[in-house]
Amino acid sequence: MRFGVIAFAATMLVGGSALAQDQQTLADIRQELTVLNVEIQRLKREFSTTGAPQTQTSGSTVLERVDAIEAELQRLTRLTEQLNQRVDGIVKDGTNRIGDLQFRLCELESGCDIATLPDTPTLGGDVTTPLVATPDPAPAEPGAGGTELAVGEQADFDAATKALDAQDYARAAELFAVFDTSYPGSPLAAQAHLNRGRALDGLGDTREAARAYLASFTNDSTGPTAADALYNLGASLGRLGQNSQACVTLGEVVTRFPSANAVSAANSEMSALGCT
Repeated sequence: MRFGVIAFAATMLVGGSALAQDQQTLADIRQELTVLNVEIQRLKREFSTTGAPQTQTSGSTVLERVDAIEAELQRLTRLTEQLNQRVDGIVKDGTNRIGDLQFRLCELESGCDIATLPDTPTLGGDVTTPLVATPDPAPAEPGAGGTELAVGEQADFDAATKALDAQDYARAAELFAVFDTSYPGSPLAAQAHLNRGRALDGLGDTREAARAYLASFTNDSTGPTAADALYNLGASLGRLGQNSQACVTLGEVVTRFPSANAVSAANSEMSALGCT
């Protein structure tokens, strides 16, 4: 442990005469180093699991499960922010304590000039500086809303969309699936899932189409594709014979997106299903 090395080096630097004169001060330093070591060990335990995860994402309908996932993400985000503040506080306190120890050791060491002491390094390292040099990122193309896209991302998306427009549904479904694998987290992901669902609908694969629509809505439940994804999901559930869930899902289109173009289609679908 580097704190033990610091304590040993301090003892060697001070010398016998200083030990005889300021034994209590060195004992205090060792005690503070021990306290710091305990704090670091407690901090490390924050990165150890305490048992099985308690995440609850159950629900009787698709939308309830989506809402449960969103609520769980919000809860985990709050916990992460709290832990981040706690870690920052420990790092700041530990860095200040080490700086104080360096100052006191310099006072004990003959010939040490306090004015020449370097700045105390941040405990755990400077997180703003990468540990490994990384190459410059490849040039990116601007996407919708100013979001940066990877090289070739827009071209691959456009190729899949072209196949869908040409009603080459098998090719379009394949290209959109490859797109999802090639560009995880893409800003075009929600639209890609929606278009893949439409291609699968064209192939008559309603079950997989419903999954694609659900993936689109889950990926972006408030964006420009959300209403269409939710409507198509509800319509697919109706074609699969899951009328109760279809009615709930279609009703959510009207509730969540009252001004969307998909509302009229959702109302028509609900009437056809006999939703009450």
